[in-house]
Amino acid sequence: MPAAPLPASHIPPSAFGPRLRRNAALARNTWFQAGGAAELLFKPADAEDLAAFLRDKPRGMPVTVIGVGSNLLVRDGGVDGVVVRLGRGFTAMDAIDESTIRVAAGCLDVHAAQFAAQHGIGGLEFLSGIPGTIGGAVAMNAGAYGGDMAGALVGAEIVDARGRLRTLTNAGLGFSYRACALPAGAIVVSATLRGAPGDHAAIQARMDEIRREREASQPVRSKTGGSTFRNPPGHKAWELIDQAGCRGLTMGGAKVSEKHCNFLINTGNATATELEAVGEEVRRRVKARCGVELEWEIRRIGKAA
Repeated sequence: MPAAPLPASHIPPSAFGPRLRRNAALARNTWFQAGGAAELLFKPADAEDLAAFLRDKPRGMPVTVIGVGSNLLVRDGGVDGVVVRLGRGFTAMDAIDESTIRVAAGCLDVHAAQFAAQHGIGGLEFLSGIPGTIGGAVAMNAGAYGGDMAGALVGAEIVDARGRLRTLTNAGLGFSYRACALPAGAIVVSATLRGAPGDHAAIQARMDEIRREREASQPVRSKTGGSTFRNPPGHKAWELIDQAGCRGLTMGGAKVSEKHCNFLINTGNATATELEAVGEEVRRRVKARCGVELEWEIRRIGKAA
């Protein structure tokens, strides 16, 4: 029988200074603005700092990585072990040549798209319509507006569970719909993306078009977590949700958006429990009405209160 994971108290915070905090609230680190605390929250200074942390932490201690929390629900009971949040040390961007950029994992997707546009690189405009960071986009093969990471990624640098820096190719990441085959426990620290040389004005115009489409069709100014469910084969999740009569469905402070019913909204002080319960009720109704099993696209972490 495997040994139980060691508690986070086995890591002395003094070893990492203010970059490591105990019982750290996570709600403010998510777009839902809901949920519990991390037993430990670690914000590495850079990839080498992250690698050292993963090498030195007690063996078997759970590690969970988050970005800006745009497609994340933290359950109200919080997260055991260590939550790693990639912040300011992971926002660098470099133009490698006329069609390729390297972007650190903590960089916002929209900033990567803007950087590519500034260098006359087209084909990455779709990133401007995806909330979140590059690391998360790689991990879930994020896509929108005709593009996805599987089609843009050349390779990614990762830190594996043993604290080793490694580079994986596109093929080595095993992309599939809204998923990739990262090694267990690996954390993406940067990505190399390839587009094609293009006209800056045309690239910017396409990004402006995406912004307008997104603002017109999605509740972008609400406390939400992006697309709640994956599109099942041959279906659009929002259409199934609408057919099942779930548009506007409310539980406590949680609500299915009336503007786009594949979005959940925290209308004020919703708990993560309420948000997840609404999502599960949507799944139940869609299954009963349409015979289709919706799969969560929002990443849910932690334990119930």
